[in-house]
Amino acid sequence: MASLTHIGASGEADMVDVGGKDETERTAIAEGAVVMKPETLALILEGNAKKGDVIATARIAGIMAAKRTHELIPLCHPLLLTKVSVDIVPDEALPGLRVTALARVTGKTGVEMEALTAASVACLTVYDMAKAVDREMTVTGIRLVEKRGGKSGDYRRQAD
Repeated sequence: MASLTHIGASGEADMVDVGGKDETERTAIAEGAVVMKPETLALILEGNAKKGDVIATARIAGIMAAKRTHELIPLCHPLLLTKVSVDIVPDEALPGLRVTALARVTGKTGVEMEALTAASVACLTVYDMAKAVDREMTVTGIRLVEKRGGKSGDYRRQAD
């Protein structure tokens, strides 16, 4: 089993030294969902939420959050992201919104945390903007779907 990379020899928190790593293109995709009442989803899709365009605001919030991940998660390296996208689509079967976030960098460390942060904050923004009409919403399924590049190679989540 691999060891934890952010724990030093004496058990202390330790920022990983990436100085000797090669710069490669690295991509990560994360997802999440916000489950809500059908009428809440309808309100959002009709554009009638009191706070404005829920989906556009959540998309921007996710992108902004990815860019600030190093300020939110201890020991994350600041990255010069080359691409962040957040897609939010309705899913009547939930009912709710599904969020997919992609982060890309050419650098010495991966972007999994940036993609996960983008998906999380986009979901939380949906919750914040619609909580006045539906406090029973659930943010769920935040997880890494895929990562490409870097020394550890590629990863793709197996189907549930």
